[in-house]
Amino acid sequence: MTTALVYDEFFLNHRTGAGHPERRERLTASLDYLKRQSWFERVLRLPSRTSEPEWVQTIHEAEYLRRAEAACRSGAPYLDVPDVRISAKSYEVALHAAGAGLELADRLIGGQIDNGFALLRPPGHHAEAGMALGFCLLNNVAILARYLQKRHRLDRIFILDWDVHHGNGTQHAFEEDPSVFYVSLHQYPYYPGTGAQDETGVGRGQGSVLNCPMPAGSGDREYERAFRERILPAAQAFAPDAVVLSAGFDAHRDDPLADMRLSTEFFGWMSRRMLELADRHCNGRLLSLLEGGYDLQALPRCIAEHLLELLGRPEEPDSSAG
Repeated sequence: MTTALVYDEFFLNHRTGAGHPERRERLTASLDYLKRQSWFERVLRLPSRTSEPEWVQTIHEAEYLRRAEAACRSGAPYLDVPDVRISAKSYEVALHAAGAGLELADRLIGGQIDNGFALLRPPGHHAEAGMALGFCLLNNVAILARYLQKRHRLDRIFILDWDVHHGNGTQHAFEEDPSVFYVSLHQYPYYPGTGAQDETGVGRGQGSVLNCPMPAGSGDREYERAFRERILPAAQAFAPDAVVLSAGFDAHRDDPLADMRLSTEFFGWMSRRMLELADRHCNGRLLSLLEGGYDLQALPRCIAEHLLELLGRPEEPDSSAG
């Protein structure tokens, strides 16, 4: 089993300022922790690359991209809304974050890896076609899904978003498209306010969206019930050609931005279920991109659980290492 990790120091050039939750230490703390694990040497480490405009424009409006690039270069403090803080290189970093998924896709379809995870920033699932939102500039997962379809000719893409916030941008990108099945578990009602259970797709895409809104305080038991009763049957029926994860780790019980109660180990459980789905329907094709996760102790451990499952669980995490 060859599992890739895409990481690039260029991601650290997106500077959000003092006190902002989406900060560079999310990546540096996670990588430092992973490096201390004895099994991490088995992970194939890859740099990112910039995403070509043609792929970004499968999801985002050209005018928005011009506006975002100009805002970053001009020294504007934020883009569209105050929580999307930007700096001079933020647009270039966002292109590299989108490119991380494309790099994984090329390696996966080329047979060089079996699965992969991108340790990236800024996150993406709140970004709309023409608007930045919720720390997100470009919708990395949505761009990856279209790339798998248009560049690599895969027809049916299953996206699971387990970030604690609903991925409004991803849902809106595909809610009229039956070839992409978007599933989200998220705290509800909560930011950004979308993701009600009756949001199930639009027009010919009716049924291509499955929202599992979860009340504050939900933990492993409640999430497992949602998986077994709703998510797994729907995913099996969809029979995807690839599985893509919006892997946010902010539903962890220690995360400061939400009120959920997931254990560290449960992120491994969800990862295992998605690997089983991929093994059954699409030769194990699974790619995962980082979204949220803001506690600098919990986030690295959750990522380690996720990577261990992608590797085939060669050994347990070394708790004494961090």
